[in-house]
Amino acid sequence: MKMLALSVKQPWASMIASGEKTIETRVWYTGHRGDLLIVSSKNPSDQGPAGVALAVVKQAGCRIMGYDDEEAACCSVYDGAFAHVYENIRALKEPFPVRGRQRLYWVEVEVEKLRFKGQ
Repeated sequence: MKMLALSVKQPWASMIASGEKTIETRVWYTGHRGDLLIVSSKNPSDQGPAGVALAVVKQAGCRIMGYDDEEAACCSVYDGAFAHVYENIRALKEPFPVRGRQRLYWVEVEVEKLRFKGQ
């Protein structure tokens, strides 16, 4: 099956997968609503795994970032920031390799790889 994905640098990708970070900020708007695969960027990091899918989230909204979003985004408001709002965060039991790209992009995912922690 095909899924939309978003590459996120560490440690933020792991923070999203754990549910600690429920807003990702970008300088672009998206009209996408629905499931989104969160992929950790391939840049080497000692703050979490790199180049792998970590979670599936529901993209519930996208709006201009406000001061009320700072805690959920784990960052301060900045010029041009949009708050990509995530709900129903499901961490994967076993992360799997995914090649990252800019913005939202399509990836082919084997359904059996979408097993979540706690299932």
